[in-house]
Amino acid sequence: MRHLAESDRFADVLRVFLALAGITAWCTLYGPADAIVPALLGAIACALAETDDAWRGRLRGLLVTLLCFALAATAVRATIGTPQGFALLLPVGTFLLVMLGAASGRYATIATATLILAVYTMIASDAAGGRGTAGTLALVGGAAWYGVLSLLWSALAPQRAVRHALARLFESLAALIDAKAAQFEPVRGLDHDALALDFSRRNQRTVQALTDARVALIDRIGRRQPRGRAASRLAMFFVAQDIHERITSSHYPYDELASALYHSDLMFRFGRLLRLQAQACRERADAIRRVEPLHSIALPHAALDDLREAMAFHLRTQPPEDALADALAALLRNMESLQLLIEDEGSLRDDSDIALQGNEPSSMGDALRRVRLRLNRRSMHFRHAMRLAIGMLGGYLVMLALHPLHGYWILLTTLFVCQPGYGATRRRFVQRIVGTTAGLVVGWALLRALPGGDWRLPVLVASGAAFFAFRLRRYALATGAITLFVLLCFDRVGAGYDAIGPRLLDTLLGAAAAALVIRYVLPDWRVRRLDDLVADALLAYGRYLVRIAAQYSAGREDDLGYRIARRDAHAAQAVVAGNVAELLGEPGHAPGQGERALRLLTALQAALSHLSTLGTHRQALAGEDAAAVDATAHRVAYGFDALAEHLRAGTPAPMLSTPAVTVETSLRSLPGGETRRLVDRQCLLLMRVHDRIAAIAQG
Repeated sequence: MRHLAESDRFADVLRVFLALAGITAWCTLYGPADAIVPALLGAIACALAETDDAWRGRLRGLLVTLLCFALAATAVRATIGTPQGFALLLPVGTFLLVMLGAASGRYATIATATLILAVYTMIASDAAGGRGTAGTLALVGGAAWYGVLSLLWSALAPQRAVRHALARLFESLAALIDAKAAQFEPVRGLDHDALALDFSRRNQRTVQALTDARVALIDRIGRRQPRGRAASRLAMFFVAQDIHERITSSHYPYDELASALYHSDLMFRFGRLLRLQAQACRERADAIRRVEPLHSIALPHAALDDLREAMAFHLRTQPPEDALADALAALLRNMESLQLLIEDEGSLRDDSDIALQGNEPSSMGDALRRVRLRLNRRSMHFRHAMRLAIGMLGGYLVMLALHPLHGYWILLTTLFVCQPGYGATRRRFVQRIVGTTAGLVVGWALLRALPGGDWRLPVLVASGAAFFAFRLRRYALATGAITLFVLLCFDRVGAGYDAIGPRLLDTLLGAAAAALVIRYVLPDWRVRRLDDLVADALLAYGRYLVRIAAQYSAGREDDLGYRIARRDAHAAQAVVAGNVAELLGEPGHAPGQGERALRLLTALQAALSHLSTLGTHRQALAGEDAAAVDATAHRVAYGFDALAEHLRAGTPAPMLSTPAVTVETSLRSLPGGETRRLVDRQCLLLMRVHDRIAAIAQG
């Protein structure tokens, strides 16, 4: 029970259960019986519009949500009886609401929930056979009831969302460390490109976890100086950022490292230490979730001591070349620092820069400016808004022509299935049909096998709560649960059996409408966007490198500007990783394009790893060394900027480094101290990656 109560979804599911149970009990005992269906649907829609804000943010969001819900429900009920007016309102309203989501994630959530509630209004009107204002009041009343429960929950447990966001962050870091450990397998001929792709996918999830934690902290802390547990959790977030930078670093090409250390156990020891540190991160995540003190783990310390002894023995008995010796020394220092970070309880220095950059618009004018920037054909947001608007209109016309009875399920299915990407739409297509079929079969069995009456109300409430338990991780199960929920809602107004056949047919028609619009209406194939996204990543890499180089002159400082540049670089790479994943699931592109996309992704991951290495070992250098590092870094950054412009223009880019033989020779022997040599080698490796990307682009 404790494990269940500490899970991420428990609070959301419990709130939904209480809201649905309260509505069901009230309408059964005291309220009008015909209000139960719209009130339940209103509560479901409000729960879908919920974000993990503090109570003040939830209050503002709730007021905006209720206003949008009231306007949408009123507009639907006013025009639903006139097909011409409704056919005009439906696509225009859909387009405007989807474009409203371009302002921020919070606006996008509210806009999507408003669309869902609009369709729920149609379904409730269809089920009740009436179009009065009572149904609208019941919808908004159900939403308000859930909003009140959400506000109370947020006020009573204000830090729960932060704790869970930090716990998810450290769990994602543990998965990322495991992926890094796999790259230290002491095996020749290992497919390091496949391992790099797996690392890139896990890094994408870690970047999202970092974003979620940052948003939760900004909402709870704001511009106040944090105290107590709030300060400790903010410090944990900064620790997680440092762990992320260190674990994404790469001091030496892994295939060359495995070859050079094939007859040594150093690679095995590095991998074992990383796996133990991953386990320590998972234990830290559990401690954060349970609000317990972090206990030190002995095994990583013992493994680290063994690694030190093994490396000292290897350096005495088989002295490697300078480049490998420097890389091993830097890698060991990185492992030691990583261990200290994992055990860090989290404390803020008085002189540290604790500012966090928010994503929400600062004013209504800023929100409108963000929307205007996406009002063009090149914007994915605009394309999705157009596709969904046309899909909803097409579904409505099909409903009028073929299936007017209970036909609003077509619109609901189109709304849920039509996603911004082709791959996501295809997955939803299959999940929606499978889940709907399973839900209808289970609902038919319940209606046939058990007698009618109020015994079905607990099943109705449980199915609504189950939808929220599964909707983020098992969408097919969630679809089956919500199908059963709505079927039982129809049964309350005497139309349970009548909805089974139309529900299945409408699901097929709505899914077909979504498939058609994603395929033929402003198709946004990811292969066409790849070079632009790679160019964006290269520009972000250049800015990150310039920020890093400045700290080799001024000294290490994790200020806001540096953290923004680091975050932008990782976010840009994550966007490319997501684009490539979608691209591989799309039809119509040549096999060579998929291979080219994977090669570009692995090259970008390699470049980001070398940048992270430079960021990991930041320290002030002497004047001459600092000037040389700054000049080299700016040359590489300028090369990345130029390569980005060539990628956008589709023109060949010049090579940045000297011929390959000279580069390899330079990597082995460089003048200066250890830190200066490390920086120069990483810059040479960045030049090699630059040329690799340029060659892939030309091919």
